[in-house]
Amino acid sequence: MTAPYVPLARRADRSARPTPLRRFVPAMLLTQIGFYAALTTPLQLLLVLRLDSIAGPGARSALGVVTGFGALCAVVATPIGGRLSDRTRARFGRRRTWILTGSLVFALVLAAMTVTTAVWQVVLLWCLAQVAGNFQFAANVAIMADQVAPDRRGLVSGLVGLVAAVGPLAGIAVADAFPAGAAAQWLALAAGSFGTTLVAVLLFRDPPSTEPRPPLDLRTLAGAFWFNPYRHPAFGWAWLVRFLIMCTYSAGGYTAFFLMQHLDVSKSRVGTVTLEAGLVSVVCLGISSALAGYASDALRRQRPFVVFAGIAAAAALVLMSTADTVTTVVVASGLLGFAVGTFLAVDLALCMRVLPSAADTAKDLAIINIAVALPQSLVPFAAPALIALGGYPTLYLTLAALGLLGAAAILRVPEVGREHIPGRSAPITRV
Repeated sequence: MTAPYVPLARRADRSARPTPLRRFVPAMLLTQIGFYAALTTPLQLLLVLRLDSIAGPGARSALGVVTGFGALCAVVATPIGGRLSDRTRARFGRRRTWILTGSLVFALVLAAMTVTTAVWQVVLLWCLAQVAGNFQFAANVAIMADQVAPDRRGLVSGLVGLVAAVGPLAGIAVADAFPAGAAAQWLALAAGSFGTTLVAVLLFRDPPSTEPRPPLDLRTLAGAFWFNPYRHPAFGWAWLVRFLIMCTYSAGGYTAFFLMQHLDVSKSRVGTVTLEAGLVSVVCLGISSALAGYASDALRRQRPFVVFAGIAAAAALVLMSTADTVTTVVVASGLLGFAVGTFLAVDLALCMRVLPSAADTAKDLAIINIAVALPQSLVPFAAPALIALGGYPTLYLTLAALGLLGAAAILRVPEVGREHIPGRSAPITRV
């Protein structure tokens, strides 16, 4: 039986429409899973194992150098990627072009990590990985702002928050299927990450922009790193809240070291223990993300959820600072997962609500995303000094204090429906 004929005009009209929500949600979940698996599995496990084999006793300091420089590259790459995405006029779509390209380069760099023999090589490749991955991530977030109606963003934001934990867990599960430190861990992660993103790109519709392409020069690129906090104070406070809460989440990068060095978990077993803790964290994150996303849309409130998230994250890190058994680490991971899930359920919806301009959606969201990348740089740089000062408890308690500051800072962001108050960021009018 032949397929029914669809007139060319109707096919063109269909391709110009946004992605239906029933297709958009699976596509968004797939591309986010691919991104988070590729980004956080190395941070939580694979880089630790790689550097342990290369640098030996100096692996902890080397991890700070690798992740610190990588995150600085992410800080630079994210707004530039957003600015380029806003100005792309390819027929493939301004968002899909960068989602696919970023994911492909990211996967190739992960595969190249298997041949590194020196710390400087790991630093270089991880910097390239961060650039490619954050080009992808900037387009991931922008396509949500483009195509999801404001009254459905809480639901979608909650699901995206869920995959922020499912992605790393899936990546660790894939890596744990192979011997610790084997090249197959990196190769399987690279293939899985790109595969999920490729499926997502096929599901997305991304109509090419018909607006004239603005000029792109050094001044325009420099503007990608700036917004006026005086004119848009709500946007500035939302940035600060995200930065402070994500500093608490950055504690996960030292869990593997904590298990090996503080609790004497063997190198061959650390991947399994990390996976167990991740499973508990994901279950808790999934429950809190789903409940908070639905409740936020229903109640039209976001600030109470962020306050709870900041306090709960601080409590989890206080518990981690006192951990002397693997069980305590697992419980603390679960509580941190519950806190992070609550935050991520409303985070994207909150940030989109206070964006300064619809014309520069990807650029402004990329500035917001610096608040995710910057903790990945500052925490690894500061962690060795904090650990030297007072051990892992000092590191975890410092990050707990930042979580409490994030819970306080959210009170300066207007609640849903109050963005029009003079001096606050005006709501975006979709174009």
